[in-house]
Amino acid sequence: MISLAGVTIGTMALIIVLSVFNGFDDLIKSLYKSFDPDLKISLVEGKSFIPQKSMFVAFAKEKDIASFSRTIEENALIKYGKKQYVATIKGVDHNFEKINGLDTMIVDGNFLLEENHQSYAIVGQGVAYYLQLSLKGITPLVMYVPKKSATISLNVGNAFNPKYIFPSGVFSIEAENDAKYVIVPLRFAQELLDDTLSVNAIEMKIRIGADKDLVQQKVKAIVGSNFKVASRYEQKEGFYKIMKYEKWAIFMILTFILMVASFNIVGSLSMLIIEKKKDIATLSSLGAERRLIQRIFLFEGTMISIFGAFLGLILGLGICLVQMKFGIVKLQGSGTFIINAYPVSIKFMDLVLVFITVLGMGYLAALYPVHFIIKKYLSVSSD
Repeated sequence: MISLAGVTIGTMALIIVLSVFNGFDDLIKSLYKSFDPDLKISLVEGKSFIPQKSMFVAFAKEKDIASFSRTIEENALIKYGKKQYVATIKGVDHNFEKINGLDTMIVDGNFLLEENHQSYAIVGQGVAYYLQLSLKGITPLVMYVPKKSATISLNVGNAFNPKYIFPSGVFSIEAENDAKYVIVPLRFAQELLDDTLSVNAIEMKIRIGADKDLVQQKVKAIVGSNFKVASRYEQKEGFYKIMKYEKWAIFMILTFILMVASFNIVGSLSMLIIEKKKDIATLSSLGAERRLIQRIFLFEGTMISIFGAFLGLILGLGICLVQMKFGIVKLQGSGTFIINAYPVSIKFMDLVLVFITVLGMGYLAALYPVHFIIKKYLSVSSD
């Protein structure tokens, strides 16, 4: 029973921890989905380009491309009252709202970029915090970027382009984007940068149900080798890889702990074999071969692993389902997060992997006492 409990608890812990990691993974991906497009087209070499009309015509003919938007990004010094902050302004056209779900991430104000030929800015929550931004005030944001045609001058102010814009809303996705971006109309950004034609990227939304890999290949064929077409995963490949590595690192650590717990099986079978040494001798005298006797005890050890894995899966799944339904385990300081409780997501392949891992370790743990101790007693009885 002690061996069974050890395997059960280890299996349960693996299921719960992997499911929580899956929950955080799904949550972060859903948050990035609100800002990062399905596909992003940018130059392989260089920063900005003038998009060709033929490119847009080809995109419009592809039925699996739901929408696309021209964007431009540039770092700028932003001044609000007496506060200053360096952020990235992102100029977007009128299709930007169709590309992502940023309008659902507004925590203050409204998703408004243009109205009556007046431009407005949507500010990340982190930027708003550093600037002590208030949407109720009448103070505009002042954005400064270096002039492309600036000459050497003793007056530093002459080297920058200033432009005024009022904030209309504050968005919150995750800390990195919140403290980095200010969204403005594309026309406003281009005027600020003294370039009314160029863009940095074309962002694209793929129709639901379409083969994203196939669409990506089609877009690559349209834009040519001078452009790179990055999927949402490729846009933040390093981040997603780190999350994946963290998950499997935790899996290996817990597997090692489960391996230690599996030594209970070694002890249990060793004691059982010692207890049954007379029975082993009797079976041997009746003509039972060593392989048959080994299979009997090996079956005993395997059953401990099977029942432990099965009970661990049931308990782990039960706890995960309760957490998904009721959110019993809360996040500390949950008032500052977009969720109140630990997120949980159950993946079928994780269950299969854990079950196979537990059975494999249980089988290996049973092999030692079955092989060596029985061999010893059979040798003694034959003498």
